[in-house]
Amino acid sequence: MALVGRHAEQEAIGRLLDAVRDGLSGVLVLTGEPGIGKTRLLEYAADRAAELRVVRLTAVEQETGLGFGALHRLLRPFLTRADRLPEPQRAALDAALGLASGPPPDRYLVGLATLTLLSDAAVDQPLLFLVDDAQWLDRESAEALAFAARRLHADSLGLIVAVREGVGDKGLFDALSTHRVPGLPGPESRILLTSGARRVDPAVADRIVVGTGGNPLALLELTDALTDEQLSGIAPLPDPLPVGRLLEDHFQHLVQALPAATGTLLLLLAAAPSDDTGLMWRAAGRLGLSARAVGPAVAAGVLGRGMPTAFRHPLIRSAVYAGAEPGERRRVHAALAAVCDAVRDADRRAWHRAEAAGGVDDRVAHDLEAASERARARGGYSQQALFLSRAADFTGDPDKRAERLLDAAQAHLMSGDASAAGTALDLAGADIRGPVMRTRELRLRASVQMFQAIVIADVPTTLMDAVTRLGPRDPRLTWELLCEALHAALIAHDCTRGTTLTEVARAVAAARPAPDTAVRGRDLVMEGLARRVAEGYEHGAPVLRTALERLRDGAGFGDANSPFAVALSMACDDLWDIGAERELTGRLAAADREAGALYALGVTLLVEATCDLWDGRFTQAEVRYAEYDDIAAGTGFPGGGDINRLYLFALTGREPELRAAVRRTAELRSVGLGLHQLLAQHALTLFELGQGHYRQAMKHARAVFEEDPPSCGNRALSLVVEAAVRTGDRAAAAVALARLEERAPLAATPWALGSLALGRALTADGDDAGKFYQESVELLGQVPLALERARSRLLFGEWLRRRKRRSDARAQLRAAYESFDAFGAVPYAERARAELLATGETARRRTETTRFDLTPRERQVAAMAAAGRTNGEIATRLFVTTSTVEFHMNKVFRKLGITSRRQIPRAIGEPGPAADA
Repeated sequence: MALVGRHAEQEAIGRLLDAVRDGLSGVLVLTGEPGIGKTRLLEYAADRAAELRVVRLTAVEQETGLGFGALHRLLRPFLTRADRLPEPQRAALDAALGLASGPPPDRYLVGLATLTLLSDAAVDQPLLFLVDDAQWLDRESAEALAFAARRLHADSLGLIVAVREGVGDKGLFDALSTHRVPGLPGPESRILLTSGARRVDPAVADRIVVGTGGNPLALLELTDALTDEQLSGIAPLPDPLPVGRLLEDHFQHLVQALPAATGTLLLLLAAAPSDDTGLMWRAAGRLGLSARAVGPAVAAGVLGRGMPTAFRHPLIRSAVYAGAEPGERRRVHAALAAVCDAVRDADRRAWHRAEAAGGVDDRVAHDLEAASERARARGGYSQQALFLSRAADFTGDPDKRAERLLDAAQAHLMSGDASAAGTALDLAGADIRGPVMRTRELRLRASVQMFQAIVIADVPTTLMDAVTRLGPRDPRLTWELLCEALHAALIAHDCTRGTTLTEVARAVAAARPAPDTAVRGRDLVMEGLARRVAEGYEHGAPVLRTALERLRDGAGFGDANSPFAVALSMACDDLWDIGAERELTGRLAAADREAGALYALGVTLLVEATCDLWDGRFTQAEVRYAEYDDIAAGTGFPGGGDINRLYLFALTGREPELRAAVRRTAELRSVGLGLHQLLAQHALTLFELGQGHYRQAMKHARAVFEEDPPSCGNRALSLVVEAAVRTGDRAAAAVALARLEERAPLAATPWALGSLALGRALTADGDDAGKFYQESVELLGQVPLALERARSRLLFGEWLRRRKRRSDARAQLRAAYESFDAFGAVPYAERARAELLATGETARRRTETTRFDLTPRERQVAAMAAAGRTNGEIATRLFVTTSTVEFHMNKVFRKLGITSRRQIPRAIGEPGPAADA
C-alpha cells in the first residue's frame, strides 16, 4: 500500500537521504504512540535509499537485558573491518562484544569505536541505518548508538530511529533531531479507513477517525475487528473506542483462532532472538513443532509473507507474549534454554532458564550471577544489574539476596542509571543486616544522590553515618568514605544538613592513613583540604604543597572515573599554583581521553577552562565549555549549560547571561550546591570591578572573603583589597591584606607573591606603591596568568596617571588595553581605554572579528589546529571522525579567509603550538 499523507515526514527523510548522498550525515528520531506509522516510515526510507546500503535492526523486548546484544547485531556485517580501528577502540569493542577477554571497556570508548567503524564502512558506500522499536535496545547498545549519532556530521551516514513513546525511555536520544509522528489528519484518515474491501459508513468513519486520533494501525485493524453492523452504523460503536486494548485484544483473538501448534510457534518467535532462526527452529523441534505451523499465521496476517518468521508489526509480538498463559511461556523458555549452547550462549541460556523457573531456585540464581560477571567483564553494566536483580528474585537466603541487590545497584550506577540504582537499594533494604552491608548501602545511596545532583546537602551526613556504622573494621574503607564526605561537603559548603563542612573536615584530619601505609598524592590532597578547613591555612598549605609536589613527580591519580579534578583544582587555587593546575589537569584530561572516561573528562575540562580564562585564552575556554556540554548531554549528568560560564560572562561583560546564570546558582542552593553561589559572587566581583562599580564589587567580594572557600577564597583577596581601597574602606582593605600577608608566603608561588605585591601596592603610600606594582607585574609574568598580569598593569597605569607620570602610565595602560582587547575582556578593555584617553592617548574601541562567526564546534577545531594538532589528533580528542574534522576545517578556512593552518592562530587570537597547554 502506498504511504498515505505524511508529507512532513517524507520531506524530513528526503533531506536526510540527500545529505547522506552529498557526503554529509543525518540523524532523525521518530517518536509516537504504538501503531502511529513509525515502522511504515522506516520502510519508506528504505524504499527511497536505493543507492545506499541499508542496514536494519529491530529491537526486541525480550532481549533488553542482553548488554551490547543489539550493537553486536548492528555491527556484525562490518566486524571484518575492526582491525582498522585504533588499538584502544578495537580492544574496547572486542571486550564489549565478547570477542576477546580484557578489562571492562569504557562504554564511551565503545561508542567511539562504533562511530569509527561505521564511518570507515561508509567510505565504500553511503550507509543508512534503520532502527525500529529502539525503546527495547539494551542500555549499552543505545548509549553507543546515541554517542555515535551525536557525532555524525560529514561521514556519508544516515540514521533513523523509531521509538515508542512512554516505554523504556532512556532519554539517550533526546539530544538528537526528533520528530513526533502525529495521527493522520481527518481527510487522510478517511482515505486509509476506506481503502479496504469493507464498506464504512461516512458518519461511522468520522467517529472512528476521531476516536482513534488518526492512528493508522488502529484505523486498519478496526475495519477487521468491528462487525459489519457497526461499520454500517446499524450497531453502536464502543464508546469511547478503547484503541490500545482493542488492538491488543484483536491481535490476541487472531492468534487464539489459529491452531494450537501455530500459537505455540508464535510464542516461541516472540520469546526467541529475532536474528537467530537456527536457535528458534531447534527449540521448535524440541517442542514438536514443524515448519508447517507457520502457514496459518502467514495466512491470517500475523506473520509477514516475505519473511515468514517475522511478525507483521511489533505490536503483534508484544500481544502474543503478553497474552500467553504463564505455564506456556515457561515451557517455551525451557525449550530455548535447552538448545542454547552452554558455552557460547551461556548468558542467553541463563536468562531463558530463569524465565522458565517458577520460584526460588539457587541453581538458576547462581547461573544468573555468573552471567552478571561475564557482563561486567564486557562493560555491560546495565546487563550485569539486570542479571543480578533476576538472581535476587530466585535467591532464598536474605543476606545473599541483599548482597546481589547491592551489587545490582552498583552496576546500575556504573551504567549511569541512578534511578534504577535507587530502586535496587529500596528492594534490598529489608534484607540488609550487619554494619558492613549497611555501610555499603549508605555509600551507594550517597553516590546516587551525588550523581543525580538533587540532594547533595544530605550526602555528607549519609556518609558520616556509614563511617559510624562501619566502626574500626576497615580503616581504608573508612578513609575513602570520609574523603567522599569531604568532597560532597566542600561542594555543598554551608548547605549541608545534619553536619557541617568543618565537622567533616575534622573527622578527615583525624583519620589520615596510617604512617606505615603508602600515602597517595590524592590522599594528601584530601588531608590538606581537611586541615585547611578544620585547622586553618597554616596547617593545610604545607600538606597541599607536598601533595602537589608528589603528583607532579609522577604519582598516579588513581581511579580516572572519580571527580578528583574538583579537589585538585581547590588545592591548586588555594596555593595560587596555576602551573601545577595546568600540568596536572592536563595529565588528568589526557588519561581520561585515553580511557574514554567522559564523565571524568568533563569535570576536568571545566577546571582547564578556568585556567584558560586566567591566561586570557577565552576562545579556548569556550571550546572546553562546549565540549563539556556535549559530554553532559551524552552522559545524562545534570551539569551542562551557562552556569559553568560564570567567569567567562563576567570577564567578557555579557551581563544578561551572567545575571541569569547567577540566578540559577541561587536556585541550586535548594539541592545543596552552596559553593556555586560563592563562585557566582566571585564572578560578580570581577564583573563589577571591570565596570568600575566598586561598591557593588565590594558587596560581592565581602561574601567570598567571609566564607573563605578553598576554591576561590584566596583568588578573591586582591579583588577585596582593590574594591575596599576604591570605596575608601581602609579597614576592610587592611584585613584582606593581612590575610594575604599571612598566606602568600606559605604558598610561595609567583601568583601568590604577585597578588601580595599587588595588595601592598594598592594600600601603600608614596613611591613604595610603584615598586610593589612593578614587582607584581614581573611575578605574574612568570606563570600563565596573562589576564591577571594585564589587571596588575591596569592598576599600575591608573596609579601612574594619578601621580602625573603620563608617559609611564601610557606604557602600562597600553599593554593592559591591548591584552584585554585581544582576550575579549570587554569591560576591562574599556576601563583601560578610558584611562588611556585621560593620558591624552587615543585608542580605538574593540570591534568584533570574524573569529566569533565560527560555531562552537568550528572554534574547537580551529583552536586545536592552532595548537598544532593534526586532523586525526583533533578527531581523537573530540570523539568524532576525521572526515568531520576536515569538513569543519574547510568552513574555518572559508570564514576566516585564510589558506594555511599556520594562519589560524593569528586569525582566532590564540597562541601557536609553542604556547599550547
